[in-house]
Amino acid sequence: MSDGARMLEAAKAEHLWPRPPLWAMALGVAAAGLLLGYPFIFTAPFAHHLMFLILLYALMAQSWNVVAGFSGQISLGHAIFFGIGAYSATVLFVKFGLTPWIGSLVGMLVSALAAITIGVPTLRLRGHYFAIATLLIGFSVQIVFQRWEWVGAASGLYVPIERTSPWFYLQFHNSKVPYYYLVLAAAALGYLLVWKLRRSRFGFRLQALRDDSEAAASLGIAIARHKVLAFVISAAMMSVAGSIYGQYVLVMDPERLFSIELSIIVLLMTVLGGSGTLWGPAVGAAILIPLSEYSRIWFGGTGRTVDLIIYGILILLVCMWRPSGILSLFAERIRRRRVHS
Repeated sequence: MSDGARMLEAAKAEHLWPRPPLWAMALGVAAAGLLLGYPFIFTAPFAHHLMFLILLYALMAQSWNVVAGFSGQISLGHAIFFGIGAYSATVLFVKFGLTPWIGSLVGMLVSALAAITIGVPTLRLRGHYFAIATLLIGFSVQIVFQRWEWVGAASGLYVPIERTSPWFYLQFHNSKVPYYYLVLAAAALGYLLVWKLRRSRFGFRLQALRDDSEAAASLGIAIARHKVLAFVISAAMMSVAGSIYGQYVLVMDPERLFSIELSIIVLLMTVLGGSGTLWGPAVGAAILIPLSEYSRIWFGGTGRTVDLIIYGILILLVCMWRPSGILSLFAERIRRRRVHS
């Protein structure tokens, strides 16, 4: 066998996804155990609320990561799908008495259709043009809901209180623990989906589009179709987060649910942790959400401004010294150990 043939066989036998080190696997098992037992370790309602928000935003950031981190399209209007999910579950319950479980599925379908409607014409744009287009569409959708009387207009909707069949109505008035496990399950499924996506042919094609769309097109990859599919997956994930949040707060406020601020915060979390990575969005959410919540406690009404200032400083530092995100620091150390071992 020639040297070239041997090199080719060795390349084929090489694992595309190397097995993580034992310490990383042990850390993952410990983290999973901590998440499952968290409500019984930390029993304060605020601790449950804080972790609920971390998991919710981790799911939302992962949703944004699918379209931006994998296919390279920066969306500034992702709050559209969050609001659609929240309103779908609530409106179907208020108007027709349907369980929020069905409303959540309808929200995913409506969000997917909205993603197709928005994505087909706009995903042909590149760079800041697509970002500007999604920003303007996000403002337009918010204005529509603020003037749509059937869904409460600017006043929003209030979810009727139901004290029977908590899991049917997704209303838990005595404890936040069920909400915690609900969002934990949703986040786990979302991250499992993205983990499978990254290892699939579709995921590799998305990353090829992100790195060099012209080269990918020359290899026969349908650019528009793949970007739209990624946008649909991202929208459906975001819609699930919106449905859960709507049942958690029981108040639909279009100014909050469709706000540009929500889209920006999700973007910041992903960039801070590491765009295009699996765990980067979770790392960003685990840093920024406690920072936001505790700044409100420490500084009162001005805390909302303080956390945004700190957000900006953190993103500036990351862009200057670690453009790939905080998670890239650990990935770099793992690669160095493998080289020296």
